Amino acid sequence: MPLPAVLRRPAWLTTLAMGFVILWLIIAAFPFAWTVWGSFKVQTDFFSRDSWWNAITGPMTTRTTGGPFTTDGYYGAWVTTEFWRAALNTLIVTVCVTSISLSFGTLGGYALARSTHRYRFWILVAALFFRAMPEVTLVSGYLFPFFALNIWGHLPTAIIVLVALNQPFTLWMMYSFFQGIPRDLDESALVDGCNRFQAFRLAIMPVMWPGVITTGLFSFLLAYNDFTVTGLVLSKDNQTMVPKIASYLGTIQDEGAIMFAVAAVVSITIPIFLLVMFFQRYLVSGLTAGAVKG
Repeated sequence: MPLPAVLRRPAWLTTLAMGFVILWLIIAAFPFAWTVWGSFKVQTDFFSRDSWWNAITGPMTTRTTGGPFTTDGYYGAWVTTEFWRAALNTLIVTVCVTSISLSFGTLGGYALARSTHRYRFWILVAALFFRAMPEVTLVSGYLFPFFALNIWGHLPTAIIVLVALNQPFTLWMMYSFFQGIPRDLDESALVDGCNRFQAFRLAIMPVMWPGVITTGLFSFLLAYNDFTVTGLVLSKDNQTMVPKIASYLGTIQDEGAIMFAVAAVVSITIPIFLLVMFFQRYLVSGLTAGAVKG
């Protein structure tokens, strides 16, 4: 059934809106598309001072490698400089940080959301204040005990600090999600014979999965993209991917190091893109659930 003429959108407005969306997509996608394209060129083409068109046609790439495209940057990053070790370290850190933060954040958020005591407000304020502090300030406080205990440079040190930084965020997120779930669910489960933990596990958590996935995704991204913490508390042998890329940029005198960094940037961005696309349905529903109470 066609819409009434009053409710129809003018053709010019539809065209304008579509044009704006297309323009925004081009502007947003261009930097990544340009980086992906340039990762298959040699440094003298991608960073050519003669003409930016060299990054498109790749004359030096063709002259050097025999073709307009090359995977030397990826080979140099992943094989020559063993970027796979940094990728493995990142996987360990992000999985541990996300798991620990979600476990404590979910239990703490539920307890605070159902609590009627006044200290609930002060706990949330303290968590917010802790999260608002600069990361460098917090990390500097950990360095001395890490050096004293001789545990600086290892992956558990980064996990400890990242969990401490991430916990206030997960606590607030989960608290807001639990606030949006009616207490009737808890009371119904208790009436049916469940204890408090069983009510939480069997009645509340099935409803909370979109919120858990949303919070977990943001926690994962925080640990995955972190540079300040991992750059300060991890040794060179235990670097994660972001500090490893920064180390390429610090060795510009080495032939091809810049292209190693470009290839590594593309490599770490694609998994995040796929992860967000896979969980985007839960992400949208989780954010919507967190904005509605009752």
